[in-house]
Amino acid sequence: MSAWRVIDPGPVSGHPLEWVSEAIPEPRPGELLVRVLACGVCRTDLHVTEGDLPVHRPRVIPGHEVVGEIAALGDSVSGDFSPGDRVGIAWLRFTCGRCAACRRGAENLCRQSQYTGWDADGGYAEFATVPADYALALPGGYGESELAPLLCAGIIGYRALERAAVPEGGALGIYGFGGSAHLTAQVALARGARVHVMTRGVEARALAKRLGAASVQAVRDVPPEPLDAAILFAPVGDLVPTAMEALADGGTLAIAGIHLTNIPELDYQKHLFRERQIRSVTANTRADAVEFLRIAAERRLTIDIHSYRFDRADRALRDLSDGKFSGAAVLEM
Repeated sequence: MSAWRVIDPGPVSGHPLEWVSEAIPEPRPGELLVRVLACGVCRTDLHVTEGDLPVHRPRVIPGHEVVGEIAALGDSVSGDFSPGDRVGIAWLRFTCGRCAACRRGAENLCRQSQYTGWDADGGYAEFATVPADYALALPGGYGESELAPLLCAGIIGYRALERAAVPEGGALGIYGFGGSAHLTAQVALARGARVHVMTRGVEARALAKRLGAASVQAVRDVPPEPLDAAILFAPVGDLVPTAMEALADGGTLAIAGIHLTNIPELDYQKHLFRERQIRSVTANTRADAVEFLRIAAERRLTIDIHSYRFDRADRALRDLSDGKFSGAAVLEM
């Protein structure tokens, strides 16, 4: 099969990815072998490729928004799986099931957790494997390329929205408006929130307006009303004080990314007093994935797709780094 591997993590302008040809992987006991039909290009893939996230698996194949069809079953696969079934492969790949976090339903905090495209090879390849217990059923009514961004951008955005704790009818600020944010905004709007978007890109601002944002402005502008909650999608620590200053009393800022540049010093009175708080978002649980995909099945989401041929994955990551598109990029086979 053909695949992209991270040979030497570094800036995408320096070509850290290499196009390789190798044998199709064999599914282990309990795993599915999946023929990849589409794979989303997530900012986390960029962090893995550029080395912002430490190497877990040398020469890893990135990609964790994988839509495909089952090609083969490993031994001892449980559940109702058959060759030809369409499934999704997401970021979360393994948790121990025994630690205190797993037992209380917080498997995203499992210290032994493993992730697709970081600890194990992912979907920038013609074939990928996934433990059957972590394969996701996909909603109908979407094409493969539309489904791909749901599997991380959508799921992580949903968890960030839950962590932000937007009150009923409240005002939500969104900082950065890419693949995850434009899906999260639609869920928040459907729940009755007023969504204010702060972002730099002209195309992103236009997309936010089309989706129904109450206001759209530059990334450091002050929103037109105090925010009951905010989500920071841009991996820019300098924006944390900006977002905290925009919060109403008792407001919450959720930081959605796995990687964030350094946060400047915060002033307690200016940024945190009046019970304003910051919450991080760490991966997701399988329950988050199931709930978000249920919402996507019940409410048709608008997904802004920018398609790239599979053999142009390096170009897709460069364009993501340079902010050349709004919405989500997807590799198509």
